[in-house]
Amino acid sequence: MILMGNRNIIGKNIKRLRELKFITQEQLAARLNIQGIEVDRPMISRIESQTRSLLDYEILGIAKALGVSINDLFEGTNSHH
Repeated sequence: MILMGNRNIIGKNIKRLRELKFITQEQLAARLNIQGIEVDRPMISRIESQTRSLLDYEILGIAKALGVSINDLFEGTNSHH
């Protein structure tokens, strides 16, 4: 497999916000499952390590599951000017 660099720009923020709220990867996956978003703990790990891409509805679901805004997920990424 050829490494293509980071697959997302918000994984580090997801991990930081999740840990600030004392939510485990397993708990985050469960919160997403309740919303109808099928992810498991290894997928959360890959998102946080920026080796998995995210779909728009997953970003929305993660923000909701963490109780943060979408802008919070993108904070410091220079993605919005």
